[in-house]
Amino acid sequence: MDLTINEKRVLASLAEMKSADAAALAEKLHAPAEAVVQWAHLCADRGLAVLEKSVAETAVLTEEGKKYAAAGLPERQVLASIQGPTPMGELTKHPLSKIAIGWLRKKNWIVIDKGIVTAAENVPEGEDEAALKNPVAGTAGCKELVKRGLAEITETVSWTISLTPAGADVAAAGLDLREEVGTLSREQILSGEWKSLPLRRYSVDKLPKKIYGGRVHPNQQILDEIRALLFEMGFTEFHGSIVQNAFWNFDSLYQPQDHPAREMQDTFHLAEEIDLPKGWEKIRDIHMTGGDTGSTGWGGEWSPEIARKCVLRTHSTSLSIQHLAKNPNPPVKAFSISRVYRRETIDPTHLPEFEQLEGIVMDKDLTFGHLLGFFKEFFGRMGFESVRFRPGYFPYTEPSVEPEVWVDGLGWVELGGAGVFRKEVTAPWGIDCPVLAWGLGVSRVSMLRMGLKDLRQLYRSDIDWIRATPVRRV
Repeated sequence: MDLTINEKRVLASLAEMKSADAAALAEKLHAPAEAVVQWAHLCADRGLAVLEKSVAETAVLTEEGKKYAAAGLPERQVLASIQGPTPMGELTKHPLSKIAIGWLRKKNWIVIDKGIVTAAENVPEGEDEAALKNPVAGTAGCKELVKRGLAEITETVSWTISLTPAGADVAAAGLDLREEVGTLSREQILSGEWKSLPLRRYSVDKLPKKIYGGRVHPNQQILDEIRALLFEMGFTEFHGSIVQNAFWNFDSLYQPQDHPAREMQDTFHLAEEIDLPKGWEKIRDIHMTGGDTGSTGWGGEWSPEIARKCVLRTHSTSLSIQHLAKNPNPPVKAFSISRVYRRETIDPTHLPEFEQLEGIVMDKDLTFGHLLGFFKEFFGRMGFESVRFRPGYFPYTEPSVEPEVWVDGLGWVELGGAGVFRKEVTAPWGIDCPVLAWGLGVSRVSMLRMGLKDLRQLYRSDIDWIRATPVRRV
């Protein structure tokens, strides 16, 4: 029987000790206990040894638990402070009242009637209080402490290793404990010394340990593919801050200050403020009267204080208008792949943060047809053969459209919105030619490309899924 040197060492030691725990065997072999257990498992696979595993649980108090072990549980401390009938308002002044009152009621240590608290008398020590003094894993009191975060359970695993009769026979027959040679030198080969060396034996029947190399996240691979495709189509890339003031996120995009999209359920509002850019008065005039665009505007009042307040950007269109404001002369052909934030209810198709592809094309004589043609070309290169469009509405584009792609098993899937920027959006920045704009949920594109049913899978720290997902090659 071909045994490795470490298996032989385990058998030889067990032949002397008959049976031993892994720690004692590791000390004898001058090796880590984990390695000895691994070698013993190899022996067990050959029927030469038997391993018995035992798990011991130990309860240990947390720092908070130690504090209460010295001073008493919060409910016991508050109970001791009650002297006769006490108004609830007075009891809540105790620093531990927020923790204690619920437990006092649960344990029936107090009665509350019309706002007056009456304490029970001669309350005996509870199981959880006894466990604080001597925590023993598995007891009811200790389980209660664990639930309250006052104790933790630690597990200690130990192994007992014994020889089988077959293992004893192998050890009795004699074991060559010379160190095995796994790599031959040039000199050993030329001299012929290798013929007499104890060579390490290898089994071709056993699979080697699988090695996982570093790789790009599958979602990032698709984002990089989209970025490369847009560069190939002649686009440049722009970037911007996650934190935007309402001026750029809403006002510059002709969204009135009382628009529902500004309400708390859609937007993450921040306490910070950012000053308005030079020329902000033109945006104010557009909202109130339409300025010199021929529009009547939204009317009403427009507040610069509201415009200064910050939000987490709800769409990357806020970056598009800033890019246009800095580059008002055609031609402009640019995009941004940015993460945006909304107060969404989390489900398989919605998340509070996701990537959005934002694109703008500005040039003379552009038409709505050019926009539709771009989508057919873009989605076709992304692998979606069937594309259709349905009318949409956005405050900052007219006409507006929502592109959809056909996905087998799902049908038509909407991927974003697009349109031609209104004059109310472009005129304040001196732009006098058409601007095509779109915003697409590229996280949803990734989800469809990978055949996922749950958008959350893209953002989970699931190393097995990342390893199992094939590398995409553009």
